[in-house]
Amino acid sequence: MQYAVKAMRRMELVALTVDAADASEARQRVEQQGCAVLAVRRAAGRGTLLGRRSAAFPLLQFNQSLLILLEAGLSVVEAVETLADRESRPESQRVLADLHVHMKEGHSYSAALAVQPGVFPALYFAGVKASEKTGEVAEAVKRFIAYRAQADLLRKRVVGAAVYPALIMGVGCLVIAFLLFYVVPRFSVVFQDMGDRVPLMSRLLMAWGRFAQANVWALLLGFAVTLLVVVYLAGRPSVRAALARGVMRLPRMGEYVRVYQLARFYRALGMLQQSGIAIVTALEMVAGLLPRSLQPSLAGAQRAIREGRTISAALEANGLTTVVSLRLLRVAERSGRMGEMLERAAAFHEDDIAQAIDWFIRLFEPLLMIAIGIVIGIVVLLMYAPIFELAGNLQ
Repeated sequence: MQYAVKAMRRMELVALTVDAADASEARQRVEQQGCAVLAVRRAAGRGTLLGRRSAAFPLLQFNQSLLILLEAGLSVVEAVETLADRESRPESQRVLADLHVHMKEGHSYSAALAVQPGVFPALYFAGVKASEKTGEVAEAVKRFIAYRAQADLLRKRVVGAAVYPALIMGVGCLVIAFLLFYVVPRFSVVFQDMGDRVPLMSRLLMAWGRFAQANVWALLLGFAVTLLVVVYLAGRPSVRAALARGVMRLPRMGEYVRVYQLARFYRALGMLQQSGIAIVTALEMVAGLLPRSLQPSLAGAQRAIREGRTISAALEANGLTTVVSLRLLRVAERSGRMGEMLERAAAFHEDDIAQAIDWFIRLFEPLLMIAIGIVIGIVVLLMYAPIFELAGNLQ
């Protein structure tokens, strides 16, 4: 969730946008940057029913271009200046111009990133800051690109898996609505004089047709209001959290969702470990990637590590491992390659989820088409049942 923060920095009023779980966390993050917070409020965004979202900064594209320029021999200041000069979108140009101005004033790249926490996530900032000590900013950018590309790929697979079934369901619902709101009312007029000779289920369907024909505008208004309410509720964090908890309780689906969340957690943690960030600090930074239901487990793992327990034992005791990730973590503790093994665990589970998505598509799409076909067939059969009844009586 995003918060708009007004603060004072070097006797200058600044407005920042911060991603945080609540207002107190947003205040704390801004104060850590050396600012005096004046006001914190929820940022307008997707929660507003008719509100517009501001254009998102293309972070992955920016880092890909930045890496090319850095590997070509340009300094970070020169690379950012070049990208700012070629940027045509006003919002992105403003972000890059601010970065360039702060670095021209003598600040490091990480310090310039910290001024815009709503644009540059904490994971990116931490990786860059750790790499500046060894002069490997390009390596930090490369690791972030790999992390973001893998995360986006898995997200696209999940979204792509839902597109075709949603399209089938949408078309099926439109066909069923056309039958119920247009065809059935006209059939009901034809058969209204047949009385008890019409089968019971057909009579009920024809009664619906007469009701729909008499109250068409009220039904359309009710449908529009219902759709708006659903869209509004879908944007509410509490509703989305409740839905997420409901999905987590499903026997098989809940386990896949949990593994998906852990895979994101492992990948981000592995990136920070490879950047040289201490494990406790890294755990604090990736906390936002886990849902609220797993936050107490993460806090317990942090306490256990501070008390001297190994990473694998702490995560296992708090339910933040799988069979595969636990084995890989134990190997990492013996070999000292924790960051690499965490990324291997993430890759293994992402492949597992991709296979589950493919299996789900192959199974669910035919079942969905069969279900929609059955519903349409029943409606058509009930519409023509009076004709069959009449033909039988004539014979």
